[in-house]
Amino acid sequence: MLQIDTTDKNFDIEFKKLLGRGEMDIEGVSKIVSHILFEIKTNGNEAVKKDIARFDGWEVLSDNELEISTDEMKKAYDELTNELKNALQLAHDRIKNYHEKLLPKSWMSEDETGSILGQKITPVDRAGLYIPGGKAAYPSSLLMNAIPAIVAGVQEIIVCTPAPNDELNSLLLAAMHLCGIKKAYKVGGASAIGAMAYGTQSIPKVDVITGPGNIFVATAKKLVYGEVNIDMIAGPSEIGVLADESADAKLLAIDLLSQAEHDEMASSILITTSQKQANQVQQEIEVWLKKLNREKIARTSIENRGAIIVTKDIDEAVDLMNEIAPEHLEIVCKNPMDILPSIKHAGAIFLGSYTPEPIGDYIAGPNHTLPTGGTAKFYSPLSVENFIKKSSIISMSEKGIKNIGRECALLAKTEGLGAHAYAVEERLLR
Repeated sequence: MLQIDTTDKNFDIEFKKLLGRGEMDIEGVSKIVSHILFEIKTNGNEAVKKDIARFDGWEVLSDNELEISTDEMKKAYDELTNELKNALQLAHDRIKNYHEKLLPKSWMSEDETGSILGQKITPVDRAGLYIPGGKAAYPSSLLMNAIPAIVAGVQEIIVCTPAPNDELNSLLLAAMHLCGIKKAYKVGGASAIGAMAYGTQSIPKVDVITGPGNIFVATAKKLVYGEVNIDMIAGPSEIGVLADESADAKLLAIDLLSQAEHDEMASSILITTSQKQANQVQQEIEVWLKKLNREKIARTSIENRGAIIVTKDIDEAVDLMNEIAPEHLEIVCKNPMDILPSIKHAGAIFLGSYTPEPIGDYIAGPNHTLPTGGTAKFYSPLSVENFIKKSSIISMSEKGIKNIGRECALLAKTEGLGAHAYAVEERLLR
């Protein structure tokens, strides 16, 4: 694992590489993805079925086979152990309670002239959720995407997830049942994004698409933006850890690996004020790696995309982490609350030694669909706001338009828009 000190001569070069960790070759795959999207838009289900045969390794004989039945979902849920049912329900309830607090409300305000201004909050009619299913299945992503849509009031939710060799994860199916999903399809990758963006004979066109995915999914979302809304362009998972000498090296090491085991492109970065701790973490990572069932993936990630940075003090560490703007940020210091006000850019912030990143992945409540690759500088976590629209409300009284109408007409005339000015002035004359 790369280890550098801010005093090293080559520090700026190495740090710049870390800042580019989220770069994806979207240009390189755009031609492939554009062709997939064109085929889906033109040929609908037939193109979807060809893509499934090509990428997921099974032949769809009829359109009905694309859909996942609610009976399959219920059967998977019924077959869960009580322990798993309780864990799934606990996660569901905590995520729901958190997102209910985020729901904005419609409002109206009347001024002294009797004019009314306000905002109307309305859910989108139909939301499309993409749930990955490549190197691992993610029932937690189903909860994190479906529950905010439900809380927002979306009436129709469409789920697309790949089914390699026509097989689906039973816990994912169970999570669909728990969330009351009625329409789900065995379609993955760019094909799924195209199907939800344009609609096919089986899969309805949606208004917004959310959910993480690989570079083909990310590119497809970028290309269909405008046809539909999207949550964000997400890349490989990542974690940043800020630590002082009080942090436990053993815990820091496994927290870094909790992201490295996602996939080979994941990024794990520790910034610490202690050289001794940096060395200990290096040793602990090797110990932990040998215990992981995904050792090969985690080792590749740590060796190629991981880093430990040693700084002169915590202020320098915070400045560097703000430049990195990580998807997940752990602050493992004596007084993490004192550092929180200085954090400007992070998808989710985990405070203290008892708050490992995985607690946020599954059960704490906040969303785990987060901005990656430094995009936390301008993107926010997935929330109910991704599934609503805001409409402005304006109602002018006679007194109100007379109060501000002359200035409005003047501005319109200055811009050369006569009809705009007349529309106001005619009302001032009455």
